[in-house]
Amino acid sequence: MITDKKIIQKVEDAIALLRPFLEADGGDMSLVEITDEYVVKVKLHGACRSCSMSMMTLKAGIEESVRRAAPEIKSVEAISISEEAIS
Repeated sequence: MITDKKIIQKVEDAIALLRPFLEADGGDMSLVEITDEYVVKVKLHGACRSCSMSMMTLKAGIEESVRRAAPEIKSVEAISISEEAIS
């Protein structure tokens, strides 16, 4: 797991910029971890968990913003319920 505070802050800042748009639709997300492979794992909350557009939003919106803020990031993935139970 990546522990570099600068990278984590860049990712958190990118998520914070998008948060008002997610909240406007009744959802939200939180950073779970950044893997050693530079994959950002996020947890979707509220309406985002069941929204049919959440994966498009994740890849086209959130991943683009995160990678713009932190170019070292390879991708952004939402954790599944089974992964959540393990964590």
